[in-house]
Amino acid sequence: MKFQPDTLAGVNVITRQEPGRLFVGTTAWTQSVIVPWRGPALSWDAAGFDALTAAHFERLAELEPEVVIFGSGARLRFAPPALLRSLIDRRIGVESMDTAAASRTYNVLANEGRTVVAAFLLDASG
Repeated sequence: MKFQPDTLAGVNVITRQEPGRLFVGTTAWTQSVIVPWRGPALSWDAAGFDALTAAHFERLAELEPEVVIFGSGARLRFAPPALLRSLIDRRIGVESMDTAAASRTYNVLANEGRTVVAAFLLDASG
């Protein structure tokens, strides 16, 4: 699925999402990735949903967004609240979605000028 949003200068845009691959601008990612509204996309060492720990979400909190969009893969899955504690304690909103929906939502929020971070679990199934 290809996206062609209107963009703000200096804001990261997800331009394409397909099973196991996500494009941030022109760069293809095939491993889990963190996409902040500004600055470089970052490799995320989350190997899969069952491997998530509180430390994975602490890394997102350190970026100080107002909201985190969690792309859980090909299907919607919710991380346990205990893993999200670092975000909850800082009053950072968290929305969980499948990767395609998270990509679209991230683009809308980033291009509205929101301080948003998206974290995507990528695997061969999407």
